[in-house]
Parts: sequence; C-alpha cells; structure tokens
Amino acid sequence: MKDKVVIITGASSGIGLATAREFALSGARVVMAARRAELMAGVETDLRNQGCEVTAIATDVTRDEDCRALVEKTIEKYGRIDILINNAGISMRALFFDVEISVLRQLFEVNFWGAVQCTKYALPYLIKSRGSVVGVSSVAGFVGLPGRTAYSASKYALHGFLETLRIENLRNGLHVLILCAGYTKSEIRKKALTANGDQQGFTPREEEKMMMPEDVARAISRALRKKRNYVILTLEGKLTAMVKRIAPRLLEHIAYLKMARERDSPLQKEITIL
Repeated sequence: MKDKVVIITGASSGIGLATAREFALSGARVVMAARRAELMAGVETDLRNQGCEVTAIATDVTRDEDCRALVEKTIEKYGRIDILINNAGISMRALFFDVEISVLRQLFEVNFWGAVQCTKYALPYLIKSRGSVVGVSSVAGFVGLPGRTAYSASKYALHGFLETLRIENLRNGLHVLILCAGYTKSEIRKKALTANGDQQGFTPREEEKMMMPEDVARAISRALRKKRNYVILTLEGKLTAMVKRIAPRLLEHIAYLKMARERDSPLQKEITIL
C-alpha cells in the first residue's frame, strides 16, 4: 500500500476509521471522507504526528456535488486515485408495514447512491491507475433481513452495481471487491433509523461479542493485495450464502427466527390494520 492514494468514505468512526488508520500506517496516502469533520480532524492530526500522509475532507455522500468535490480535491492534491473504499452506510429497524417512505429513501441515498456517485467521479482515475473499487457490504446483500427492508435492499442493489461495474471493465484492469463483514462493533445499530426516521439510540445485540473494526480493516487490506472479488468474513455469513443457494426457504425461516429474538424486535409486535 506504500504511496497508494486511497479514498475512504464513512471514515469518522467504525470500519471506516479503522481502515483509514490501517492504510495510513501501511504507508498509503489516505483521504478520509465523512460528514463529521470534527471527528476526522483529531484522527488526521494524530496520524500526521506519526508521519502518515492523511487528508480529511468533509463529505456528505448523499450530495452529488460533495462526491464530485471529494474526487476533485483528491486529484488536486495527489494527482491520482488508486483505491476507493465505499464504506459509508446507515441501517434501519422497523417493519416495512410501519416505516415511512422517507426512511427507505434515506437508506438508499447513503448506502447505494453514495457509493454510485463517488464511484462515478473516481472511475476515470481508477481505470487510469488500474486501481480498485471496494464496496463494504454484509450478508444482508444475500438474504432479506426482516425489519431491515431498506438496508437489505440497498445492499442487494450495491452488489448488483459493483458486479456490473466489474464486468463492464474486465478489459480495463479495474479491480472490484465486494466485502461482506459480519456484525461489527460500531455505532451503526445505535444510529439505526426507526419507522419515523428517529435514531434507535441503543443496540439490540451484545457488542462485546462482535468483530472489531480493526479486523475488518485488515481483511480489506489483505483482499486488496490479493485482488479478491468477493470476501465473506464470518462462518455465519459463508453458511448464509451457501444455504441461500441450496435451501432458500429454510434460510428465510432461520432469518426470521434470528431477527425475532433480538431485543425489542419489531417482529414481536402485531400488525394492526384499521
């Protein structure tokens, strides 16, 4: 990764922050992108004090002009882009029956359109450098997770977009990686949107038993060095993808039961039809 120019979205916390540290300490020139500039500023200073080349750019990936500016500023500073890591994402937790359409749109604006817009503007430079596009995803892109309609739908869409991008550029040397992390200790569950768009404010799972963001960051680095196309990090995820192919109806029941056991699961409530 020495001297590679790497853009990472959603870099103010969780997997994005851990990935920024991992790549910066490996000698890459890292561009951190997120809405929360104040959180990135401290990390930027800390890594620069360790001799790393890091630039933080305030970016809202739902805004087309921000995505364009992110790429333009990166080119202005470094003259190239070698890797784009589309990590920015949010989650939700509500039955489709109850959720407001605006919440579904917000999930897609961040999880899908954010990746599409950043990739669109970075693509000419990535083709020129024969670089890599990464989509940080989950098994929600293989099986519909009840109570997380828009999250699963956005990940399915992300997979379709990235697979098509890979096929279109088979002769251009572009590498496209879809990496499916397992449940990772982060803020994503506390910030998950409820039916009316409010943040959930708590996590329904035992965070201390989850994968650490640093583990995911190292996995991304390894997968990029090996030019992997798909990586599923957990045994549970690998089994999910396998069962989806051979016994999809069984997987649906497993997914329902797993989500129904969560704390305050929306699946535990009865649908009331007026």
